[in-house]
Amino acid sequence: MSNATTSRMTNPLVLDRFLPYRLSITSNLVSERVARIYESLFALTIPEWRLIAVIAEVEAITQAEIGERTRMDKVTVSRAAIALVERGLLARAPNPGDKRSHHLSLTAAGRDLYASVAPKALELESTIFSRFTQQELDGFVTMLRRIDAAALEA
Repeated sequence: MSNATTSRMTNPLVLDRFLPYRLSITSNLVSERVARIYESLFALTIPEWRLIAVIAEVEAITQAEIGERTRMDKVTVSRAAIALVERGLLARAPNPGDKRSHHLSLTAAGRDLYASVAPKALELESTIFSRFTQQELDGFVTMLRRIDAAALEA
């Protein structure tokens, strides 16, 4: 038996020290804080805000591309897109490259909303992470990207 196997058998799983669990808990805590602010100030859900933010970075994008970038499932992306189109924040246009999909883009109202929300998002990020040095934050982002890569390979 390898040392890793022996170690696992002698060290029982303690959920609070299980890294995937800790990562999930921390992510949920941050997301809940963000969600409360976006909902109260802008009547946006987290998926809706993510769509607006992703679309603000490009001219137009399909729902499938949004799903790939954000790791949100098709149903979540679709519901958020429908809600934002109904609110006049997104426009849908046929995708000439694929007749089964549409390009989503921000309307003028969507761009205005993004211009209001983005500074609040950055302010919230600054508040949450103000206890850490820039070097710590840079290292944390690097580690998160490495975790992403490892999870995609597994």
